[in-house]
Amino acid sequence: MRELLNNRLTFFLFVSICAMFLSACNDTAPAANGKSVKLVLGAYTTPREAYGKAVIPAFQKFWKEKTGQDVEFQESYQASGAQSRAIASGFEADIAALSFEGDIDKIAEAGLITHDWKANANRGIVSTSIVVFAVRPGNPKQIRDWTDLTKAGINVLTPDPKTSGGAQWNVNAMYGAALRGFAGVPKGDTNAAAGFLKDVFRNVTILDKGGRESITNFEKGVGDVAITYENEVLVGRQAGQKYDYVIPRSTILIENPVALVDKYADKHGVREVAEAFVQFLSSKEAQRAYAKYGLRPLDAEVAKEVQAQYPPVEDLWEIDFLGGWKKVEADIYGAQGAYTKVFAELYNAK
Repeated sequence: MRELLNNRLTFFLFVSICAMFLSACNDTAPAANGKSVKLVLGAYTTPREAYGKAVIPAFQKFWKEKTGQDVEFQESYQASGAQSRAIASGFEADIAALSFEGDIDKIAEAGLITHDWKANANRGIVSTSIVVFAVRPGNPKQIRDWTDLTKAGINVLTPDPKTSGGAQWNVNAMYGAALRGFAGVPKGDTNAAAGFLKDVFRNVTILDKGGRESITNFEKGVGDVAITYENEVLVGRQAGQKYDYVIPRSTILIENPVALVDKYADKHGVREVAEAFVQFLSSKEAQRAYAKYGLRPLDAEVAKEVQAQYPPVEDLWEIDFLGGWKKVEADIYGAQGAYTKVFAELYNAK
């Protein structure tokens, strides 16, 4: 009898240990064995609708049909710079979708992105837009180009470059347009371009933390003009907002990157599905989803399909004109940068 009891006890212990082991395996490797998997997306605020309403549902359908596995997304949206710092500081996003490459680079510099995230045909870029002006219906202040933002009595909205990637695109656009001779100052004159920045920012009374907050304030009736992404305006109009927008003669091509965050994706056991999501963003289906919510697609065929939705730009240029992001960080936002000096002179003096 004692031997029988011992055998039964040994059997129950064996079963319990196996159950504990299988449970642990399921907790650490949901992507490999489970019927569902969760991805954590850390993104900037501007494309919230594009991801939440179109891109993510399209990928969930794609992955379910391909593997039979359901994908749940945990989505976080905030200003690009703030999101970058959050991920670098411990917010365990499997995928970072940010406003510009410098914010992705900060995550890589923290040791969390270990692969070459720019090693594809589009250098990690998944969508584009341009810097434009949101104006009141009928454009009552007759704002047509960059020089109009310097007029006395014009209340300009733009977010804070310290927290917002969109704000940096805005500043880059106005500084670059000035250097290119489209802002009423001598072409190629860096001092004059910095002076133009100062003239615009004299009319900026509020620096919101992000692009979405800035356009939301504009929608509430604050300001005469908001410097913003084209897609912010288009999404707002889709939601019933009553405003127009103006494309300045010279503006910058906004390029938005996405990268898998290696350390967190591996920790969560979701690398396979996370990599598939990043790759999916270049598909025609995803590119059409971006275009539906105001982002200019990278795919040439999709761009041709929707070209009527996106007016041409007289002088459209890329960040390379300013020397790339590393040079921009020093020349515009560094300790002696053009914007840094303007901010000190206008705001620190108050």
